[in-house]
Amino acid sequence: MFIDDARNFLRKGVEEFEEGLKTNDQYKICDAAEKMWNAIINATNALILHKLDIVPASHWERRKPLEKLENEDPRIEELRIRDRYGARERYLHEMTFYDGIIDIDMLKRDS
Repeated sequence: MFIDDARNFLRKGVEEFEEGLKTNDQYKICDAAEKMWNAIINATNALILHKLDIVPASHWERRKPLEKLENEDPRIEELRIRDRYGARERYLHEMTFYDGIIDIDMLKRDS
């Protein structure tokens, strides 16, 4: 379920982002960033559910299991999933969606 939702949010986010770029529509770009952020949330939930058999209820509750997974799984630690989660939260969710700060290069890199 979470993986399908993550794929759908990502697909819709990318489509909306490209449309926003073509029409120079900052609202579409901000909404696209939020869809991409929701893709991250769903993918993270899928990972935590698969590895720990729990579903976090908040952003804060995702960080602790991610930290635990990094301590237990060298591959997850190597990928720095917890740090990447936090960075995407900051850039996609907070800066772009809530603050309306649109950095196209950053969005292209992080989407």
